[in-house]
Amino acid sequence: MMTPARPVESGLGAPGDLDRYPYTEAPGADRVGPPAWDATDDLGRVGRRAAGSRGRGLHGQLVQQLGQMIVSGDLGADRPLVPEEIGQRFEVSRTVVRESLRVLEAKGLVSARPNVGTRVRPVSDWNLLDPDIIEWRAFGPQRDDQRRELNELRWTIEPLAARLAAGHGREDVQQRLSDMVEIMGHAYAQGDGITFSRADAEFHALLIQLAGNRMLEHLSGIVAAALQVSGTSATSCDRPSESCLAHHARIVDALAAGDALGAETAMRQLLTVHPEVERVVPAPRGN
Repeated sequence: MMTPARPVESGLGAPGDLDRYPYTEAPGADRVGPPAWDATDDLGRVGRRAAGSRGRGLHGQLVQQLGQMIVSGDLGADRPLVPEEIGQRFEVSRTVVRESLRVLEAKGLVSARPNVGTRVRPVSDWNLLDPDIIEWRAFGPQRDDQRRELNELRWTIEPLAARLAAGHGREDVQQRLSDMVEIMGHAYAQGDGITFSRADAEFHALLIQLAGNRMLEHLSGIVAAALQVSGTSATSCDRPSESCLAHHARIVDALAAGDALGAETAMRQLLTVHPEVERVVPAPRGN
């Protein structure tokens, strides 16, 4: 088993911080496993699945690890991130450290300057639309703010996408939307939450594709991330329900009828507005 090196005073936070992010060596491969999570915590289980789906190998896991520590505030801007100390702490090569820091720099989390070193950048510089950063924020101390902000963005993006989609008579995509609703229905009847969630995610991705707006399609990662980290209150479909199925079916019916307003309204009804969001974008009345 790979264990972290003895904590030292460095830009990696206070001694003992690393103990909160233990690594284990993956058998048969030159990589380390994802950070340990409390198995009794729902967010931990989702976070563990998300961490395991990305970043294979030492490089990807180190990006995941450092990214979580930066977003959680365990790595502040007051100390430099010294590659040699990172390599010692995580028992990885300089090449792995350099590649990982480049990825974090591309995400706006850190900056490297001559005679200054690599330091954490302020939140205002982060690429907050990056799916990794969305995930890290959603499972960290900023989880409530992240979910509220995601819900506000979805409230803006998806009703518009539904309205635009009604003007595009692509029968193949509309049929796939109907198929997703049918799959969700079968999954609900069988108590299969995983299949239900996958079909739900595919439904929303297809809807944005059907809208025919490439800029909206570029933002589809936000919706996908929101569905992945929805947890308890981001949408009405955080758990399968008849109401959730009914709203999806209404959207499909409105699209088939070319009813742009009906599709938009049905989508707004599907999105359960967070209490904080309601003050900014009140839930629609009627219908």
